[in-house]
Amino acid sequence: MSTKNKPIASHLIPYRMLSQDAYSQWLGIEILESEIGRVKVAMTIRKEMLNSMNYAHGGISYSLADTAFGFTSNTHGKYAVSIETSINHIEALNEGDYLVAECVIEKVNNKLGFNIVEVKRGDELVALFKGVVYRTQKDWE
Repeated sequence: MSTKNKPIASHLIPYRMLSQDAYSQWLGIEILESEIGRVKVAMTIRKEMLNSMNYAHGGISYSLADTAFGFTSNTHGKYAVSIETSINHIEALNEGDYLVAECVIEKVNNKLGFNIVEVKRGDELVALFKGVVYRTQKDWE
């Protein structure tokens, strides 16, 4: 009898990823929604995330978007790794701002996935992130 683990349900993969991601936990990221091809995450900007101009460091909104991107990219059940990303910072962010990042897979094939992430403060778009992942053949177990 085989003892190999069965793949886990795809919409649960982001929860497993977050449980093993100390940086995203330090950021205070929480998963709001998770389904195959779409994940929504959120966090609040803290004082230690501010730069010398007293705005959120650009890496903070990038990290939130990158986390949403990574989680979404893996919801098809295969390990997916980033190969190219970019972000447009549209608005300055402040301590206490509650940010929500929603990632949707725009196109996916056997090897590549193309994702868009919108980062919002309320209804206001504050950053736009684009990413490409390489999809491996390794299953999440």
